[in-house]
Amino acid sequence: MSLDLQFFFEVLISGLLTGVLYSLVAIGFVLIYKASGVFNFAQGAMVLFAAMTLVGISDLGVNIAVSALLTIVVMVVLAYCVEFFILRRIVNQSQISLFMVTIGLSYILLGLGQLVWGAEVHSLDVGLPVGQFVVGDMFINQFDLSVAAICGLIVLALAYFFQRTRVGLSLRAVADDHQAAISIGVSIRNVWIIVWSVAGVVCLVTGTVWGAKLGVQPALNLVALKAMPVIVLGGLTSIPGAIVGGLIIGASEKLFEVYFGSIIGGATESWVPYVVAIAFLLVRPAGLFGTQELRRI
Repeated sequence: MSLDLQFFFEVLISGLLTGVLYSLVAIGFVLIYKASGVFNFAQGAMVLFAAMTLVGISDLGVNIAVSALLTIVVMVVLAYCVEFFILRRIVNQSQISLFMVTIGLSYILLGLGQLVWGAEVHSLDVGLPVGQFVVGDMFINQFDLSVAAICGLIVLALAYFFQRTRVGLSLRAVADDHQAAISIGVSIRNVWIIVWSVAGVVCLVTGTVWGAKLGVQPALNLVALKAMPVIVLGGLTSIPGAIVGGLIIGASEKLFEVYFGSIIGGATESWVPYVVAIAFLLVRPAGLFGTQELRRI
């Protein structure tokens, strides 16, 4: 393999592994939107809140595994509170009302997390390997590869949950048609609690890996912005789409930065994903795996 081709594959693999991190954030958006029709602007705040809770509990001297279990309990309680105090009171309201509520929820979680756990930057070590290993002549980041494996397990678990379990089938029924699901006895409120709880667990995993990579800090909230182009590409209703979209965004931003960044001044990783997303919207507005809604006017 020539040096140029070897370098290309190193950059490509690095981008794909980074894209998996973006996919984790996007999956949280997809889960909540599929079941409740809410575009959850508070997703980034939930990621930060879960990571801060995990670090805060572990800093009290609690084992990291026990801290993770306690954080899951906190996220489930949060899901119940969101359903009880917010969702059941604004059901059947306009999409803009639901969206504005999640913006308010975002600021509440940001303030609550910093009030309880503080705003300092915390390092987070969850035992994932660091450094690089060699495959042929290529160097691959061990941490990113481990995260990719974790993401794969999450996707498989979610696929089994949605396809093979009774609760998962109820979630799919609600996602397809709320009124039809209610008519056959499915409890919308229970479904909302479950899906927000599952999204909370995904947020915990996302916050853990991003926190281990960047440190647990308020800026972690902005990681949700990286999921926007991913959702545009993959579709807002598809978990496989979130994965594929993340891989495309991760690979494209890395390759563009390496091969064209120096030509146009660098720092292209912050805006290239949005250029890709806008270009893709012009061709397929619903995304690769999304479905277009037909509405009677």
